Formats: sequence, structure tokens, C-alpha cells
Amino acid sequence: MTAPPEQPRAGATAVPADPADASTGQLVGRLTEQISTLVRNEAQLAQAEVTQKAKRLGIGAGLFGGAGLFAFFGLATLITTAVLALALVLPAWLAALIVTVVLFAIAGVLALVGKKDVEKASPPLPTEAIAGVQADIATVKHGIAR
Repeated sequence: MTAPPEQPRAGATAVPADPADASTGQLVGRLTEQISTLVRNEAQLAQAEVTQKAKRLGIGAGLFGGAGLFAFFGLATLITTAVLALALVLPAWLAALIVTVVLFAIAGVLALVGKKDVEKASPPLPTEAIAGVQADIATVKHGIAR
């Protein structure tokens, strides 16, 4: 989304389209406006990137919580399995053991998915915005060096 070109302020002279025809004051004024716009846009980009990473971090933490809950149920079922196996040597313990294995498998899958989401969100720095600012600084330095 690009903003329409700004109209010159009252009493200000319009900056010529060709920078070679502009005065030093006009060029400095244009540079000041462009730097202000650039800084504002980079700050918005950084904010959006940090917000996105925070959401991923929250989802990953929630999945780790779910993995912990299923691991707890798995442990409870494993204990029940041991009790049934010791009390009655019947096929019922085998059914409880199967349920335990399924619960631990679910916990393992949730933990792996949660780990992946947490790794994607780390570090919670706006790396893309920082790279953009560094590229902008390099471009300005190159332009000044000419």
C-alpha cells in the first residue's frame, strides 16, 4: 500500500522530480521525510514479526501442556496396569497396557509438534525487520559514498 504523494506545505517549494535540479535544502527535506517514513515502516514490521512469533510460542507451550497431560494419564494407566497385572493375571491387564501405549504415543507426538513450534518462534527477535534495517543502512551508506 503506497501513500499518495504529499502536497507541498504552504510557502514551501515543490522538490523537482530530478534530484540534480533540487537545492540542497530540498534534498535534505526529502531525505528527512524518507528516513522518517522508513523508520516508521520498519517499526511496524518489527511489531508484526514479534506478534507472530509470540503467537507461535504460545501455541507451542500449549502443545507441551497437552503432552504433559497425556503423559500424566499414561502414567496413571500404567499404574493401573501394574495393579491389574499383579492382582489378577487376566487378559484385562493387556488391554490396560495397550491403552497406556496409545496415551504415551499421543504424548510423544504432541511433544514433538510443540517443540517444533517453539523452535520456530525462537529467538523472539524481529530478525526480518533487523535485516531490513541493516539493508537500508547499507543502501544509505552506499548512496552517501558516491
